[in-house]
Amino acid sequence: MPKQSALPALTIIVPCYNEEAVLSISVPAFRALIDRLKSAGKISGESHLLFVDDGSKDGTWSSIERFAQDHGDVRGLKLTRNRGHQNAVLAGMMEAEGDLLVTIDADLQDDHNAIEGMIDIVADAGAQIVYGVRNSRDADKVFKRVTAEGFYRLLQKLGVEVVFNHADFRLLTRSAVESLRNFEEVNLFLRGMIPMLGYKTAIVEYARGERVAGESKYPLLKMLSLAWEGVTSLSIRPLRVITSVGAAVAIMAFAGALISIGQWLAGVTVSGWASLIVAVSMLGGMQLLAIGMVGEYVGKMYLEVKQRPRYIIEQSVP
Repeated sequence: MPKQSALPALTIIVPCYNEEAVLSISVPAFRALIDRLKSAGKISGESHLLFVDDGSKDGTWSSIERFAQDHGDVRGLKLTRNRGHQNAVLAGMMEAEGDLLVTIDADLQDDHNAIEGMIDIVADAGAQIVYGVRNSRDADKVFKRVTAEGFYRLLQKLGVEVVFNHADFRLLTRSAVESLRNFEEVNLFLRGMIPMLGYKTAIVEYARGERVAGESKYPLLKMLSLAWEGVTSLSIRPLRVITSVGAAVAIMAFAGALISIGQWLAGVTVSGWASLIVAVSMLGGMQLLAIGMVGEYVGKMYLEVKQRPRYIIEQSVP
């Protein structure tokens, strides 16, 4: 076995999709942080950056190659096609070397200087997972703040264990990453999967800034898609809600039938096509909604059974 360094080796994993505009700013910032941590004696000389190109259509991969050629602490992976942010993050964690692995986006909105605090907590408190958590959402627009916080509360009510206001900025030790390999599902929602590992955790709060360059890769539709993925991948309570609603409707229908029979026996003629159409339409809509929800879960099982690879690496540097 290779000789272990007394200091942990840190790998900062950065998923990238069309981030050519921001890399010229974020790479020097990340490298400066690594140099500072090395000088402070907190990480070993083997520490480095790992950029994961998630099928970008711009010059992201060319930029990664250029930085890797110029700097020995920069490495890169290129996926064959766009697999989505969660798969890119997972690919980085599964392929990375190092004792401490940090995942962070390339846009520098997450405070990369908070990584030092994460390392200190691992060293001092023995945490295996450290979550980066926003200390405030005051900078967000009202709609974004309300929907984001509502999403976390909804997940918690549905039984999904998530860290409030935590996205994908986190530190995992090698032990935690190796345990994550046992989770082989294709439908990924890492914010809910990683708390399931059960290791000792801690939180580092930070102030989220503005994107330094480029455009956001998470517009509203993608955010809604991620939210839906989180709900349906980690909770079966929506199915139980449908069952409860179906039972309630059946009880009401049975009660209505008894009332109608009683009125008929009493000689009272029941009229009202409008109310009938409303009732039929409501029940029909609920049935379609239930079928769609069940279909969503069946579709996820279909993808899981196929066991297709979650990502394929086309190229790596150096």
